[in-house]
Amino acid sequence: MDPITVVALVVAAALGVLAVVLAVGSRRERAARAESDRTRDAQVAALVDIQLARRHDDAERRAERVRAEAAEESDRVRALAAAALAAAELARTEAADDVRRAEERRTQVEADVAASRAEIAAARAELAVLREEGVRREQRLAEREERLDAESAALLERRTALETAEADLAARASGVAQQEAALAAERAEALERVASLTSEQARAEVVAQVEQQAKREAALTVREIEREAREEGEARARRIVTLAAQRIASEQTAESSVAVLHLPDDAMKGRIIGREGRNIRTFEAVTGVNLLIDDTPEAVLLSSFDPVRREVARITLQALVDDGRIQPSRIEEVYERSRLEVDARCLRAAEDALVELGLGDMHPDLVVLLGRLRYRTSYGQNVLGHLVEAAHLAGIMAAELRLPVEHAKRCALLHDVGKALTHEVEGSHAIIGAEVARRYGEHDDVVHAIEAHHNEVEVRTLEAVLTQTADAMSGGRPGARRESLEHYVERLERLEQIAQSYRGVDRVFAMQAGREVRVVVLPDEVDDIGAQVLARDIAAEIEHELTYPGQIRVTVVRESRATGLAR
Repeated sequence: MDPITVVALVVAAALGVLAVVLAVGSRRERAARAESDRTRDAQVAALVDIQLARRHDDAERRAERVRAEAAEESDRVRALAAAALAAAELARTEAADDVRRAEERRTQVEADVAASRAEIAAARAELAVLREEGVRREQRLAEREERLDAESAALLERRTALETAEADLAARASGVAQQEAALAAERAEALERVASLTSEQARAEVVAQVEQQAKREAALTVREIEREAREEGEARARRIVTLAAQRIASEQTAESSVAVLHLPDDAMKGRIIGREGRNIRTFEAVTGVNLLIDDTPEAVLLSSFDPVRREVARITLQALVDDGRIQPSRIEEVYERSRLEVDARCLRAAEDALVELGLGDMHPDLVVLLGRLRYRTSYGQNVLGHLVEAAHLAGIMAAELRLPVEHAKRCALLHDVGKALTHEVEGSHAIIGAEVARRYGEHDDVVHAIEAHHNEVEVRTLEAVLTQTADAMSGGRPGARRESLEHYVERLERLEQIAQSYRGVDRVFAMQAGREVRVVVLPDEVDDIGAQVLARDIAAEIEHELTYPGQIRVTVVRESRATGLAR
């Protein structure tokens, strides 16, 4: 064959082989590419499946969380619904309680109104009786004035007669003097003749005799005048004190120093205490008063040494109980309102006392101190009432003695003003009150009457004496003061112990509620003079050691017995 042909055939065959190889390569490449595409698609599908699985898991978790939140929300809604039902039930119960309390309050108000009407009727009847008594007193005063006028006319007639008699006596005395002069001259001449004395010597002897006789008669006259003056002074003093006591009619009911608050029911005690005691702790911290809650039915006790603070706490607790809402913030709000109310009451009480006594021009701070005594008691007697009563008594006695009435009332009204500060300032209330009065510009006589009404300072003025007398009359009248049984028993026991401590004492008896102590002594050890000395010593020790109203009489009894036998 032709080489060219062979070459052509070879070339053609090579081309064919190459074409086949290329075709096979292309097929393999397409197959590889297809395989790669399938692998990639498989990977993509796997990734899609993974993402779908993740999204499915996320969706499951979100659905689970939504279901949990829905369950929690449902539980919360159920709880809120239950709480709302409980609150509604509590509100219904409280509303029922409020209705019941309102009904009870309405009943109490009706009862109070009925009692008030009865009291008004009784007061009207008493007023009518007092008016009739006043008319009778006016009639008696008119009759007494008529008798006094008649007595004055009789005294005037007697004075005229006495003046006439004095003129006659003066004329007679003049004649007697002339006769005595003549007799003296004759006596002098006789003495000169008989005693051989000169007229000057005789005159000196006569003068000495007359002076001695005149001194004796003057001493007797002075003693008689002193006795009559003492008797007349005692009688006038009794009359003045009796008139002052008769013209003052004060109440005999003493106020108690213990504040007890009555509750509508015992369930209120739990609300006062509060959860874990927070209400009672807040109340005591705000008011400064101890609140005692015990087994006493429907009552609590307020304890404090300051009467004003105790009264503020009582009004606060009463307002909280009436309102029913007891919580810390409410306690502070009601306390502030109650404190202002008590301050206003004290100030109004002091102003009423000044108006009642007709006194004015007093320092405002001194008026405030007087008002604070509205809730202060001494032996159960209200101090402000005691001051007003003592001022009335001092004014009446000052009018009888022709002394300034307003000045005496002012002294008696302010004599115990220091008691408003004795729990804040140390010292005697008389000295404290005097310093306060001096600081606020009171007169020196008023200051002296205050500091001397318990004899801590020597008495120098009549106003101070009147203040002491009015204080003793107001505190010593029946029913004015009282003391606890414990103090009463302690005082009686101490009286017996003091008397029993002396040598020679056999038995001691405290009698008449401690107003008299009878001491029985051994006659072999104590004689009559020793009994008098013993009585004086026991009385002095009692006066020095004990504090008591009025006087205590000490009586020492010494009994001697003689026994004889007849055979």
